[in-house]
Amino acid sequence: MTTLVASLLFFGAGAVASVIFARRQRWLRLFGAGGVILGSVCGLVPAVRVAMGAPPQSLRMAWDVPYGSLYLRLDALSAFFLVPIFLICALAALYGTEYLEAYRERKSLAPAWFFLNVLAASMAVVVLANNAVLFLMAWETMSLSSFFLVTFENEKKSTRRAGWTYLVASHIGTTFLLVLFVLLGKANGSLDFDRFGPASGAGAFFVLALAGFGTKAGFVPLHVWLPEAHPAAPSHVSAIMSAVMIKTGIYGLLRILTFLGPMQAWWGWTLCAIGLSSGVLGVLLALAQHDLKRLLAYHSVENIGIIALGIGVGIVGVSLGEPFVAVAGFAGAMLHVLNHAMFKALLFLDAGNIAHTTHTREIDRLGGLLARMPATGATFLVGAAAISGLPPLNGFISEFLIYMASFKGAVSSGAFGSVPMLATLSGLALIGGLALACFTKAFGIVFLGQPRSERAEHAREAGLAMLAPGFVLAAGCVLVGLFGASVVRAMAPLISNVTHLQSSLIGFDLAGAANSVERVAQFGALLIAMAALLALARTKVLARRRVSTATTWDCGYASPSPRMQYTASSFAQPLTTSFRMLLQTREVLTGMEETFPRRAEFHSHTDDPYQRYLFQPLFQSINRATAFLRPLQQGGVQLYVLYIVVTLLAVMLWEIA
Repeated sequence: MTTLVASLLFFGAGAVASVIFARRQRWLRLFGAGGVILGSVCGLVPAVRVAMGAPPQSLRMAWDVPYGSLYLRLDALSAFFLVPIFLICALAALYGTEYLEAYRERKSLAPAWFFLNVLAASMAVVVLANNAVLFLMAWETMSLSSFFLVTFENEKKSTRRAGWTYLVASHIGTTFLLVLFVLLGKANGSLDFDRFGPASGAGAFFVLALAGFGTKAGFVPLHVWLPEAHPAAPSHVSAIMSAVMIKTGIYGLLRILTFLGPMQAWWGWTLCAIGLSSGVLGVLLALAQHDLKRLLAYHSVENIGIIALGIGVGIVGVSLGEPFVAVAGFAGAMLHVLNHAMFKALLFLDAGNIAHTTHTREIDRLGGLLARMPATGATFLVGAAAISGLPPLNGFISEFLIYMASFKGAVSSGAFGSVPMLATLSGLALIGGLALACFTKAFGIVFLGQPRSERAEHAREAGLAMLAPGFVLAAGCVLVGLFGASVVRAMAPLISNVTHLQSSLIGFDLAGAANSVERVAQFGALLIAMAALLALARTKVLARRRVSTATTWDCGYASPSPRMQYTASSFAQPLTTSFRMLLQTREVLTGMEETFPRRAEFHSHTDDPYQRYLFQPLFQSINRATAFLRPLQQGGVQLYVLYIVVTLLAVMLWEIA
């Protein structure tokens, strides 16, 4: 644990240095980013070793906090989640050294670097904590530090609104977790995780964990904060939040599953239902978006749904005594945690490159960027193909494992077990098809065609510090896709930690799954080799010929303009129209009253249905119901001190009585 403690100290030193050197930009950037990068690299080594099968490590120190202890433990589950946390944080910090320079003249960058170090440290402690009090303190620190990063551009009203939405959602989730750990501590006589064991009321504990951790993960309908906060944050922070911070919710849910004893089939059914609704609704809402980062945020909801599907299938497999279904389901879900971290961080960083040079995230104001930003376009294409689940990239491998688990479960289980499996199979197919359509829209409208605005016309490539993380992540997407079988085989300690199945069964079933993945990877390698040969042949053929460019067929228009191109809305309209009852898209068409109008405009907007029909009316009702309490908030410190004294007296009298 010495190396991990050193990692946390590097994060702390980076945070302190960010305050000390707040007015010295060069030193601020060096120490702020350096703390995150050094801490991540330092912690990555033991995390990889334990994730690959090395013995667990632990550290316990005395602590004066009631019921708490400074108890850290690195096992296979925590190590697996630490790997993407450290990887993405290091790359995001490198990216931030250049990205944040655009803000240097108008605001201090010290808070951004301070809270980035705190966020990295708190996420690491969340997955290392082996005591409920320590876990909740790290969880709250993670929520608060990410809140201040989300509200970095707090001069914007939309950013402040997004920040408060995120903060309220985070604390609602924390309330459920507080109740959960109090009940677990009462049932087991301790708040240390290694003292937790099976107890009565496991179903209630599961529901509390699902609500508390599901809020952070972004399960539907608890996802409404996510499409607000991710677009508002700086792009490297969006990458961290989407790629790894929301995965702490998945980690927490899995950790709780290891405490609750035998897994029950209805837990798996519930997660399959949540996964289907999150996946389908997330990708449909992404299709309807005009803001590039908001589109990516809804795809986080979609991919969290895919992870939930894998976990749900795995739980059903455990409960029905189907070891291959359990092993392949959990392996697919866990591998998708890693894969999503890579391709979603890649896409958010590339979206940051675009916003950095064009000063807009509106898809309909972009276009033609592939010729102006070829490196960003190439890496974005890799990320888009990976998130769409196309071979031979990593997203296909993890989804393929869930497909295999679901197909095996549908064939071998009875009527009771085959229903969630068949639903998962059909849901994954629908999600994959819609995701491919969405990213065809995103890449085509943003990078192809002609520029739709002057800023897109004059766009230029970002610097090396902003491009290098994208190259690393794109390479990771390709390598995991080609060598996914090795990753699957190395997941035996992780699967054993979660499922408690016999090691021999896990090894046998993982080997079978890995062999199938290896055959798919070989086919993917063949595709890459064929593409390379075709590219080489094309180069050779054209080497001796004169190559010129010309306008493509333009349907008879003598002078086509960028405004005649497809927009994001028109491209997605056939699909969004098919699901209009679910999306409730609002369309406004003006200027078409005349037979030959001189000017016409069309606008469409799709609200989140849960935000519009559930949470907005709910919070408006709460606001009206609690309006009588507003006179209590007078702004006087003396009055607030009086409230505290009265509360303490009431507590003392209650204890005496």
